This record gives sequence, C-alpha cells and structure tokens, in this order.
Amino acid sequence: MKILRHLCLSLLALISLPVLALSEASQTELKQLQTRWAEINYQLPEKQREAAFAELAQRAEKAVTGEPQAAELHIWHGIILSTWAGAKGGLDALDLVKQAKAELEQALKLNDKALDGSAYTSLGSLYYQVPGWPIGFGDDSQAETMLKKALALNPKGIDPNYFYGDFLQREERYPEAKAALEKALAAPDRPGRASADAGRRAEARQLLKTVEEKSTASTNK
Repeated sequence: MKILRHLCLSLLALISLPVLALSEASQTELKQLQTRWAEINYQLPEKQREAAFAELAQRAEKAVTGEPQAAELHIWHGIILSTWAGAKGGLDALDLVKQAKAELEQALKLNDKALDGSAYTSLGSLYYQVPGWPIGFGDDSQAETMLKKALALNPKGIDPNYFYGDFLQREERYPEAKAALEKALAAPDRPGRASADAGRRAEARQLLKTVEEKSTASTNK
C-alpha cells in the first residue's frame, strides 16, 4: 500500500508563544533543505530517494532542535518526513507520516501563516493520502478543510492549488479539479525555488491530462 510521494491550542498558549523571525543561520539552512528536497524528489533516481530523504530528515530534525520555535523549520521537517514516507511506501511508512503530522501541527501552533500557510497544505495532503481508521488518520473532510485554509492564505500558490486539484480529482469532482490545476500552472514563480516549481508544474500538467481524460470518460458513460 502506497502511503505518499508530503490542533488544538488554548488562547493562553497562543498568546504566550510569540512569532519569531528566523535567524540568519536558520534561513540559510531552510533554503538548503528546500533545495536538497527538490533535487531528491525531482532529479534523483527513484531507488535512491528513500535513503536520501532519510538523511535529509536527520538534517531537518537537527535544524528544528537548534531553533524549536521556528514554524518554518517544523514545516520542512514535516514535508521531508512525509515525502520520505512516500519513497518508503507500505505500512512501514505510517510511523513517518504520523511524525510528519505532529511536526505540521506544531508549526500551526507556532505560526499558521508561516510560508504562506504551507503547514495547512502539507497537512491537508496527508489527510487525503493516508488511509483512514483503523490503519491511519486519513480523513477527506479534514483534508478539504486544511486545503481551503491554505488557499485562503495563498490563493495563487502552486502547491495549495496542485494538492487541492489532486484531492478534487480523487473525489471525482473533475471541473473543480481542472480549475485548481490550471491555477497551479499559472502560479507565479517562487524566488529560489526554480527546481521545485518546474517539478510541480510537470506533475500538474500530467494530473490535468488525467483529469481531462477522466472527465471525458465520465461524461460519455
């Protein structure tokens, strides 16, 4: 079974945890994590990805330990764990996606707007890709809620629109999926993320083709 390819907090706690800017060292490390993730995910041969993501996850964990109040680092630790789970596959990956979920939820507690709401995007993608109870925590209703929150913060973003499009096509809501994927393809470039943008656009184009084929087949039934 393939798992992947990536909240409750009191008002008092919210007030007590100020949003802190990333240190210069952590900003540099974040960019390096993002760059290496894109290299592994889009350029490395599939058989090599699991080990590479495992190594990158250790690096991300170290970064989080060094600056535990940085929501951005928790987000990227969660993203790396979830894509490592996707490379690993099978039920053995469930522990990794649970760890990813915990990291993303921690990011939301610290700053839900960090990286344009990327924690919502990644958590939403987990909810619709992970099996539901009793195997996992998958929940399509929660997935849509999270993805819509991501889109509210970043309506033109490539990732929230791509993952919402993927979710919608799995729900057989093809016209909505097509619109979301077209928005993903029209998304503005992200500074310093050229490789990730190119890889995501390739995925969006392929998924859009699939959506159009499924939509046509459904209409002709």
